[in-house]
Formats: sequence, structure tokens, C-alpha cells
Amino acid sequence: MTVRTRIAPSPTGDPHVGTAYIALFNQCFARAQGGQFVLRIEDTDQQRSTPESEKAILDSLRWLGLDWQEGPDVGGPHGPYRQSERGDIYKTYCEELVEKGHAFHCYRTAEELEQLREGLREAGRTSLKPSDLALPEDEIEKRRAAGAPFVVRMNVPEEGTCVVGDMLRGTIEIEWAQVDAQILLKSDGMPTYHLANVVDDHLMEITHVLRGEEWINSAPKHKLLYEYFGWEMPELCHLPLLRNPDKTKLSKRKNPTSILYYQRAGFMPEALLNYLGRMGWSMPDEREKFSLEEMLEQFDIQRVSLGGPVFDVEKLSWLNGLWIRELENEQLADRLTDWMLNRENLLKVLPHAQGRMETFGDFAPLVSFLASGQLPITEESFSGNKLPLDDQKKLLQFALWRLEALRAWEKDSIFQAVKALATAMEIKLKDFNAPLFVAISGTTASFSVMEAMVLLGPDLSRARLRQAIDLLGGAGKKVLKRWEKEYALLN
Repeated sequence: MTVRTRIAPSPTGDPHVGTAYIALFNQCFARAQGGQFVLRIEDTDQQRSTPESEKAILDSLRWLGLDWQEGPDVGGPHGPYRQSERGDIYKTYCEELVEKGHAFHCYRTAEELEQLREGLREAGRTSLKPSDLALPEDEIEKRRAAGAPFVVRMNVPEEGTCVVGDMLRGTIEIEWAQVDAQILLKSDGMPTYHLANVVDDHLMEITHVLRGEEWINSAPKHKLLYEYFGWEMPELCHLPLLRNPDKTKLSKRKNPTSILYYQRAGFMPEALLNYLGRMGWSMPDEREKFSLEEMLEQFDIQRVSLGGPVFDVEKLSWLNGLWIRELENEQLADRLTDWMLNRENLLKVLPHAQGRMETFGDFAPLVSFLASGQLPITEESFSGNKLPLDDQKKLLQFALWRLEALRAWEKDSIFQAVKALATAMEIKLKDFNAPLFVAISGTTASFSVMEAMVLLGPDLSRARLRQAIDLLGGAGKKVLKRWEKEYALLN
């Protein structure tokens, strides 16, 4: 048997360090067994999936030094490797499940589902079962004849225990009472993750599934589908989740999570990959610094620790420093040139800096913020602005939410988003922009903040807004909840 693993990211946002972490362990496990590593794109969320996000994922993983034998960019014998291009395959298998009585058409409306779930909550239950969703046959026929929308759901046991094997955790037992009658095919004809995941893993001959522990509760659904189809299930391995320093699940609110942020902020790909390799795993000699090749040579999945690995940017920076200091001067010069100090980047910046220059010596101070990760700003940096500090903090949070939802990161799009928000909040655009200037460039004396955000890119720009919000004291859960309501009323 040839060992085959896969990574299956969704192209719905910035490429996440958690995706790279899972990809790294899948690649290492496959290569250590003389096997193959596959990348496929799970783009069934048609409203949120974008080609730009897919490209960013592929580019980021390549930048880190990861590679795959099959995927949407390299092809392979099991393609296509985008789920959006495999729709007919899923429909065929879904129809098979319905014909065998393992799945059913569900015509329940959103309002009916909410009423059912409310009743379950009152009864102390959490999952919808086929018996809860059942409609009289005449009502089903009536809705079918009227062309009412429907989804396809799987039949699941109403009682008993599902036993699932895990390479790291041994035997896992989950009560069927906790498992929903999962939707397999949505009303738009697109599969959910659960159906597509099982069908694709089988057809692509995946032998081992290494994924995050957040998928443990979905394992019974997947095991049941394999049984319904009569297929052999891959071996499962649920890796520990990356954590913030406070032990909560890694999130962009508390840590930069985009690979593009670390690339743009000047981290070496070898160092970031090295750090991700240290997340829950260790070399036999316990050394901190090692290359991908060294990790591949020594990789043993049983050395993974189930304790939640902490992703600490300060520790990553320290490790990155080790990598930088081992470079020869010429190597460092080449790295700096490739990263930022090149003619292409210079030509992008000059149109914005030239009008503010009187000597060449003015150039570096004007644009130094573009070559920085986090800025050396403090609460005092915002004190010269017209608005009170609490209002500036709220403004920055609203701007962050608006910019996180922005799909096209272009000057006009950013300007229109900011202007519309300023108008809705009844704040003069000049006063609205002032804290943005400080957060993005460290001063209000910089060139256009919109231009600056374009040059910095979305990941670093958003990270700086989060940094500024934290510098101004952040916002607790109650305040954030209130702000979320206020923000929703502005849209």
C-alpha cells in the first residue's frame, strides 16, 4: 500500500498558519512512509470562495517550501482537484445513498428548522434526528410537486455509541445522540464538506487523514458514510489545535494568523516552517532549530504531543533571528533584496514619496513604515487626534470589520469603504482618517493612508489595526458585543 495524505483548504480568506501546520505534518508523514501528498481545494462555498484566495494559499505554501505531487496547479491522475469541478460526482453518490435508504430529501423550511431546534433546546437535546425532521408523505409530495427547495440529509442512529480509532488518541467513543442528521447536499446542489470529503478521499485513494482535532466530532458521520458506501475508511489522526498564549484557539484577534502577514513582515520561510514543526512535535535530540529536510529524516508521528501547542510570535521572532544570524552577508543581502529592497518595490513607492522629498535623505524616514512588521507606536501616538481615545478605538474596530469584509484590496475600494463608514458614523473623513494614519504608518504626516494600505497589503494592514486597538486598551466581550450591534445598524 502506498501511503497517501492530503490537505484540503477552503479558498475563503487569507492563507492561515493553521493550514500550513496541517500541511507540514501531512507532507512529513507521507514522505517518511515513502508516500504521496495531495492538495485539493474545497471550494463548495461558492459565495465566499475566490480564485485570489486559492492563489494565495498555493503561493504561501510554496513560499514555505511545501510541495505536493497532485493538485489543481500540477494535475494528477485523480483530478479534478477543485470540488466545484466535481459536482456531478457528488450528486451521483448522494443519489446512491438515497436509493439505499441511507439518506433522504428534507423539505423542512428555515423557520420550521428553527422551531425544531428551539424545541430540542427546551428538551435538553442538541442534535436533529431523522425522526425530528420527518414530514407526512402527503406533505412531502405536496412540497415536491410545488418545486420546493430541499436538501439531502444522511440517516444517523438515534442511540448507541460510535467507536472511532485514532493514531494518536487510540479509541474515541462518541454518543450518536450528539450527531445531527447531517446535510450532505445543499439546496443549490453543492455538497457539504462531509460528503465531498469522504467521496474525494476514497476516489483519491487517501490512506491516512491527518487533520485538526476540531474534526473529532465529525468522525462518526464520516465513518458512517464509509460504511454506507461499503468503502474502507482511511486511518484518522487528529492533531492538536494551535493556541494563543492564553491557551484559547489561535485567532486573528489575538495573533496574526495569515501566512502573508509573516511573509510581508520579513520572516524567513524556513524559520516559520521550523516553528510550525515545533508545534506539538519535537526532534529526537530536542533541538529547537531544524530544516524541513531534517524534520523529514527524523519524522515520527508518535512524537506528536496532544497538549495544545502555543503559537507565540515572540518565540517565532527569536527563532527567526537564529536563522538570520546564520546567513552569510551575501545571502542576507539577497534575502533582503528579494523580500523588499528591490527595484520593483521601489518603483511602487516613489510616486507617493517623491512629492514630499527635498533630499534623498528624506526617503527612508518617509517610507520606513512599509518595511516594518509592527510599529513602535503607543497610546500617546493617538493623543494628538481630535477624537477621544475611546472613540478612536471604536472607530478602528469598525474600520477593521469593514476592511475584513472587503474582497477587492484596491485604493478605490478601500476609500469607498472608509468613506461610507465615516458618513454612517457621522464623523468627518479627516477626523476618521487620523487614527487610521497612526495605526497604519505611525504618524499623521504620511502620504495617503489608502495608498499605504494598498502597498502594505490586506494582511499587514489589518494586523496593524488590531495592534492599534490593543494599544488603546482593547475591548472586552461585553463592549465588543455592544459594538457589533451598533456596527450592524450602520450597514
